[in-house]
Amino acid sequence: MFAVHNEESALDIVQDAMMKLAEKYGDRPAAEWPMLFQRILQNAIRDFYRRSKVRSLWTVLLSALNTGDDDDHDPLETIDSEVASSRPQNPEGQFQQAQVLGIIEREIEMLPARQREAFLLRYWEDMDVAETALVMGCSEGSVKTHCSRANHTLATALKSKGITL
Repeated sequence: MFAVHNEESALDIVQDAMMKLAEKYGDRPAAEWPMLFQRILQNAIRDFYRRSKVRSLWTVLLSALNTGDDDDHDPLETIDSEVASSRPQNPEGQFQQAQVLGIIEREIEMLPARQREAFLLRYWEDMDVAETALVMGCSEGSVKTHCSRANHTLATALKSKGITL
């Protein structure tokens, strides 16, 4: 079983799991609740770590492009604010950064529509799997598949263009 070491995140995960239990299984006999809650909680923790892993990948990628000294800046907020807040001091650095960000934007635009939608909702908008599935009108499994394929496609495309961490 996984453990969440950040107290705030752990409390959020437990609260979300309790809400899901109440919403989806409140009509079940109380004797079934502990087992159901355990399963929901395990899945929520796995989702948290999956989301963190993928978000971390994109944070590292975009952070590598950030030459500013602002440690609190979230590079996933938007590409435009990233460019505006972390312009390199020299024109050559500005040009190189603009080129790389342009490549990333074009690669995201070239994703199939459903993959692009899932990717942007999950990692740019930081929605969880259930929220994304609701917005997209599909199953949670479909969201996971679309995101996985988008990540693989983007990583391959960026690597082929020489963009590495």
